Amino acid sequence: MKRDSIVLPADPADFEDFNVTAEAMDRGQRARLIRRTRTGLGLSQTEFADRFRVPVGTLRDWEQARATAPDFAIAYVRVIGRHPDLVAKAVA
Repeated sequence: MKRDSIVLPADPADFEDFNVTAEAMDRGQRARLIRRTRTGLGLSQTEFADRFRVPVGTLRDWEQARATAPDFAIAYVRVIGRHPDLVAKAVA
């Protein structure tokens, strides 16, 4: 069985802390990008989902790092961050 490498080991002094794998770190960074883009636009999850045609449940899962946003979604969010009005018009 292949195991992900640990990129951030648990703090032995903190019994609630845990090891973080490379996959989990990537998922968290993607979640942060999506959340920052949405909040930077001043939109709620529902507003962002409606405006940019993303299922709100999927958006929540990505933002809370329950699921890893695929590469195409990250590219889409980056374009939204740079040109929100143009994207909203294109998907309307």
